[in-house]
Amino acid sequence: QCTYLQIEQAERTHAVLLSRPAWLWGAEMGANDCGVCVGNEGVWTREPLGEAEALLGMDLVRLGLERGSSAREALEVMTALLERHGQGGSCKEQPEPFVYHNTFLLADRTEAWLLETAGRYWAAQRIREGSRNISNQLSIGSEITAEHPGLRERARSQGWWSGHGEFSFARAFSLDKEPPRMEAAKARLRAGTELLQRHAGHITEETLMSILRDKASGICVDSAGFRTAGSMVSVLPRDPALPCVHFLTGTPDPSRSVFKPFVFVPGIKAAPQVRSPSFPQDPARQIPRFQRSVDRRHELYRRHQAALELMERDPERGQRLLGTLQQLEQQGLQGMRELLRGTVSPGPAELADLFLDCVEAEMKFY
Repeated sequence: QCTYLQIEQAERTHAVLLSRPAWLWGAEMGANDCGVCVGNEGVWTREPLGEAEALLGMDLVRLGLERGSSAREALEVMTALLERHGQGGSCKEQPEPFVYHNTFLLADRTEAWLLETAGRYWAAQRIREGSRNISNQLSIGSEITAEHPGLRERARSQGWWSGHGEFSFARAFSLDKEPPRMEAAKARLRAGTELLQRHAGHITEETLMSILRDKASGICVDSAGFRTAGSMVSVLPRDPALPCVHFLTGTPDPSRSVFKPFVFVPGIKAAPQVRSPSFPQDPARQIPRFQRSVDRRHELYRRHQAALELMERDPERGQRLLGTLQQLEQQGLQGMRELLRGTVSPGPAELADLFLDCVEAEMKFY
């Protein structure tokens, strides 16, 4: 059972860590126990939006993680399901439909991919070096590694490509006139690219956290009714003997949130403080959907929001609190650096409690 559709079950699924809007089944981003990471962004294209309920891009994120043991396998799972079931349905918990297509970043220990879609059509590019970012834009030009078998014929038949010369996926399928939110995303895409290039060759987990916290670029959003909802940074060592480490905030606005480490090991303890409540009569499940609103905030989210209000009301106390939270984050970062360098060897039980312990420490500070 996905957000709107039921699809055929897989014989086996991987353990997954998901950061998701609480009302739906899929996820905005996440990782699995094979070291595969996937994240998505909304995009609007020349292909018509599917308001009929189908798979959400966020469903595809989770399906790729559950069924893919590598980034390439996750890509194959996602594109096969996209071709079969299509994408569509509202992506927001509100009565008025909010529908978009999707772009995705996929990575594992050895490979990285960019996957961009327009309806059931798609193009994928393998990222072989350097860095890559996405931001509500189609960005794959002619460097296509894999594609939907009918992609070029679709573009040619619609008059979006002559059928001769170079074929650019972004040029063929991007809208002539883009919605205002996509126009704003162009500057954000450029800024993200520049920030990554500034640190080329020495990008660390802290580099990525600082980029995700960058408000001047619009990457970290905290205005006009929008706030960055959750943030995640993953370290995927090429050495398979070393664990993958995933840092998640679980709270909005990363500039005032704590990245907490998570490592896949047997016997992981769930952190109930970051699990949103469930509702027997859930308005997202009842037809017609979204006819009433419910408070889906988990306990850490509630306490974090109270802390944000304090920061805004009493800047001096807010700065002290922020300093304490930054110390907590630094402790987690230092511990994970030592783990990856091999200077400490925590037992499986200690790693199983790692994320829960960090959440509980943050709760105490609040």
